[in-house]
Amino acid sequence: MRVISGSAKGRNLQAVPGDSTRPITDRVKEALFNIFGTDIREARFLDLFGGTGGVGIEALSRGAAQAVFIDKNRKAQETIKANLLLTKLNDRAEIVRGDAFTYLQGVPQSFHYIYIAPPQYQRLWLDALKLIDDQPGWLAEDGEIIVQIHPKEYEAVPLEHFEEIEQRKYGSTLLVFYEHQQDEL
Repeated sequence: MRVISGSAKGRNLQAVPGDSTRPITDRVKEALFNIFGTDIREARFLDLFGGTGGVGIEALSRGAAQAVFIDKNRKAQETIKANLLLTKLNDRAEIVRGDAFTYLQGVPQSFHYIYIAPPQYQRLWLDALKLIDDQPGWLAEDGEIIVQIHPKEYEAVPLEHFEEIEQRKYGSTLLVFYEHQQDEL
């Protein structure tokens, strides 16, 4: 697991001890950031269920203005902090120690990208997506929500403020993209 591009390119990231996280593969991460392209520059990025911090760190390395990492697991928090120090990207990062669902019930902050990659097979991605839908101010008008799940977990979700716009499958990883419904903008 490494930073693929940008200011921290080539840096190997530490993994969270144990098996509580499922880091994104370099192949999927590279594909994801190829989709974002240069739009990631100066963006605000929310990495829910942060794990190693690999996705948010990639965003920072490629020029994101800020990344906020949420994880309630102490080992994950320590790993994110260590990886931010290793990559020298900690000055534009915030680690929130706590539950993603509690965070999403707070006062919305506007992010350009919200990345949801929770533990598998627990339907946590649905709960997170619904909380964001309850307070659509979490996502900037031109922003995207990205859900990383196993393809078997997918189900269509009726949302009030967002619509699914695309899916990309990479082996056992499915990325599902959502944006504000066009009639609300």
